[in-house]
Amino acid sequence: MNSDADQQHLAQANPGYAAGQLAKALRTALTHADPDARRRAGERGRSWRSVLTGMAEGVLTIGSRTPVSGLPAWVTPKVLRGGFATGEPSASGPLTEYETETARRAAVPCERQELFAYWLTADGLARLYDLLDSGRYEVTVPEEAALLTVAWLARAGRTEAAAGLVAELAPFAGRLRFTPRPATRPVPEADAVHRQTVADAGETLARRRPSTAVETQREALTVWQPFGDELLAHWLETADAEGTVHVPARAAHAGWYERGTELLARYGELALRHTSCTKHLDPKQNLAILRGALEDTVTGRGPDARRLGLLRHAVTAMVRRRGLPGSAPHTALRREQAAQAALPSHHALAQLVLRRLSGLEQTTGVADPEPLLVAVTEAEARETGLPVGAGIPAGVRRPVEGALSAPLETLVERGLVPSAEVLAEIVPQLVAVTAAEAYPDGALRTLAVANHRAFAGRRSLLLLNLQQQVRIEELPWVRAVAGQRAEGGAGETAAVALRRLGELAVQAFPATILPNPLVRELSVLARQADLGAPLVEELANDIFMGAFSPKFLAAARVAADLLGGGSLYERYYRIDYAAVRDLAIAEAGEAQTRTHRPRTHGPRTSPGFGRLCVDRAEAFSAGTWSRSSSWSVAGNGKVIEQAQILTTHNLATLVHRVGIAPAPGWEDLARRCFVTVCRLTARVHGQAFPLATIKDAAYAWRQMVFQLSLCTARERARTLAWLSEEAARHPGHVGARLAPAVTGLRQVAEGGHADDGTGRLFLGWAIGGHWMQEERKQYRG
Repeated sequence: MNSDADQQHLAQANPGYAAGQLAKALRTALTHADPDARRRAGERGRSWRSVLTGMAEGVLTIGSRTPVSGLPAWVTPKVLRGGFATGEPSASGPLTEYETETARRAAVPCERQELFAYWLTADGLARLYDLLDSGRYEVTVPEEAALLTVAWLARAGRTEAAAGLVAELAPFAGRLRFTPRPATRPVPEADAVHRQTVADAGETLARRRPSTAVETQREALTVWQPFGDELLAHWLETADAEGTVHVPARAAHAGWYERGTELLARYGELALRHTSCTKHLDPKQNLAILRGALEDTVTGRGPDARRLGLLRHAVTAMVRRRGLPGSAPHTALRREQAAQAALPSHHALAQLVLRRLSGLEQTTGVADPEPLLVAVTEAEARETGLPVGAGIPAGVRRPVEGALSAPLETLVERGLVPSAEVLAEIVPQLVAVTAAEAYPDGALRTLAVANHRAFAGRRSLLLLNLQQQVRIEELPWVRAVAGQRAEGGAGETAAVALRRLGELAVQAFPATILPNPLVRELSVLARQADLGAPLVEELANDIFMGAFSPKFLAAARVAADLLGGGSLYERYYRIDYAAVRDLAIAEAGEAQTRTHRPRTHGPRTSPGFGRLCVDRAEAFSAGTWSRSSSWSVAGNGKVIEQAQILTTHNLATLVHRVGIAPAPGWEDLARRCFVTVCRLTARVHGQAFPLATIKDAAYAWRQMVFQLSLCTARERARTLAWLSEEAARHPGHVGARLAPAVTGLRQVAEGGHADDGTGRLFLGWAIGGHWMQEERKQYRG
């Protein structure tokens, strides 16, 4: 936690972003057509208003890891888009239902302060012991694990640690929730993971509404087409030998007039009851023409010559198109249409599957979705009226299949993990189990799993001045049991898990840099494994303040150990990894000297690494940018990109320190990267603002260059020759845009430089336009 003195040295984030988000929310709340969307926008607006008020009054310091005045860093804040804390802790708010029930049973006032005191009594501790032993609780925010930790310490005889933890929690006991909600099932600890829970799948199905188009078609097939057949048959009774219909004389055809009157009355009833399909109201439609002519006839007005002509044309067209009512072709058509109309709606089938899900544990995934997706059974048909054997359509199957609980590799293979960002959402389930293996006690291990999974849901804060996000080790209840971790085996388990997850991420998404949430989870395992594996986050260009923490230089040193000595990567990006290694050694010596000096304000930085990145950004800017230029997001982006190049953005660390070795091999990954580069480049064509897409393509290109550097010489030559072949499979402008980059890479492989001749070094950030945009004019048509 930052001291007050430190807090004074922190910059405050600009409130302009919050003001813009407030305006956007208010606009949506006032103008959106959907009432739910207006309601949600109103709630966002209130939250952003509280942010602006808190910043103005000094209650909030956005940019600090302790953004809320009076609350320590470990308190989980409610965080809005962009990392802005609202000032309200996630564990605060009105008492929950189970808190109210606990107060009632304990005969104490319904206040958190009183509940906190109750849990520390003999009766309260006994109930906490029961929760610990059963594992039947749900920790939704980390604070809810605090008093369970107190109970574990007390039962283990660690009374001093328990008392210390209580003392640290007590100042916030009236505001924060420190106990979990009881659950019906224990905290899951298996290797199986899931992207969505049963409850998530149920919510998706419950939101499904009947399709207006489908129900309109169903009404047309079951109501209006049969009625139209009756009208047609009625008029055909008046047809002569040539099939031409006439207006019959009332005296000679009284029965016809009576039946016509009944048809018109029934039409009025049908029109009142069935309002989805309105085609019958269109005067140009055949049904409306037949009905209108019948109304004129039975009322005595009689259709005029024009209407009579329309009537005869409509009758002729209907018979020609579908046959006479009752004929074999007409009957077959109506039978087919009736069968189509009888098919159950997707909404009805979604409601059936929702019923099947209702009997399952809602907080976990589904080990086997297939039994939930079988065709309608006889028993279900009797209960719901759905036809026996009706299959479950893909749109209804998909949410249930998305809740599959299986090994992570299986989810990736089945396409349930479509991106590295989604992978980052799932990985905490595995990391929690692995990290908890260090605790020999089963109850404490289960509690650690629940706490870690809740902590993984903590949203990142906007931080300035190289401050770090709060780590799980900083939570008071985690610190209180740190001494209970076993030495030895847990580190090896963490190393194995880190290697497995690192390989999976690189293998499944070879063209994507590791997203920050995934980096943070892998860092937990890296610290536990004690591998000396520095993993670095992607820095935000808009709040970058020109400095890097020492771990960036440490990561670059690892890259130097792996790629130094003339690798394709080193030569392509013109890196002197020997100089990087020397810089790392020099700064390590300076850091050792500083340990004997008083600590100064602010976080530690690597000034040498920062200067190196700026120097390289200047060198590759061709005079368009220099360190003396005014601040800009693009200028920051160029410097940060150089840091990513020097460190390989975690790839070298994963290979050299963690020991990943993707099964398909580096050549396969490099080729997949280039396919992604081509796909992204294809999007550039026609984009008004393509720089973000170009940046993503350049990042994928960098991943490819790294992977090619780990290939054998034969594999590398084969892939370099294949690049043009693959580019030719895409639209013509793709090959034209990438030709300079491909030429540059081949020149480096042959001993030259990327920028020689017609070659180009492919970087993502540019000021004043990117060379890849130069091909736009040629292919604009």
